[in-house]
Amino acid sequence: MRRAMFLFVMLLAGAHLLAGSAPPQSTRVVDRIVARIEDDVILQSQVRELGAFQELVEGHAESDDKLLEELIEQWVVETEATASHFPQPAKAEVDRELGRIQQTFASPEKYAARLNELGLSAVQAREMLARQIYVERYVDYKFRPSVRIEPADIDTYYKNELLPELAKNNQPVPDRAAVEEKIRELLIQRGISDQTTKWLDDTKSRLKIEIAPSAGKP
Repeated sequence: MRRAMFLFVMLLAGAHLLAGSAPPQSTRVVDRIVARIEDDVILQSQVRELGAFQELVEGHAESDDKLLEELIEQWVVETEATASHFPQPAKAEVDRELGRIQQTFASPEKYAARLNELGLSAVQAREMLARQIYVERYVDYKFRPSVRIEPADIDTYYKNELLPELAKNNQPVPDRAAVEEKIRELLIQRGISDQTTKWLDDTKSRLKIEIAPSAGKP
């Protein structure tokens, strides 16, 4: 499951109505339902916005089908997290992560220009980031306690994965003790990912999910 986990709402038409006038027919944004989950829906605009956010953060976006799959999984995680009253991330945490994204651009103006190119507002980007943090923290909270990493697991990774990779790239070999905690956390993250995937697959199989024909396509 990727780091981008968000549900979005199409607000453009409502904004025009609040302003007292509808947009001209030639500029009106057309939206449609691409999936139904229980009593909820996912819109084509949500697929576009998730793709735009991935381009902002990662430099590229997945296919529309993959984006829709992510949105469905986001719905599953958020629904359970909200029902369990899991706390939203603190403003300071969101500010910190947003600052890291902005620092990948040469200047605030470059960041703003990229948002404009992608059709995202600064508010949308912040909300999507906050949702990503929320979802990631929840799955970590849910599954980390059950992941067990033994010393033998660290040895295996060090010998069979890390050392061959370093040798292939002609990089120096660190002492095992120096990288033990980093390896442990990497293996914990793998375990969390594996358990999350299994949980999502099981949960989705019990939900009423309907994908519209040609879903994810403009």
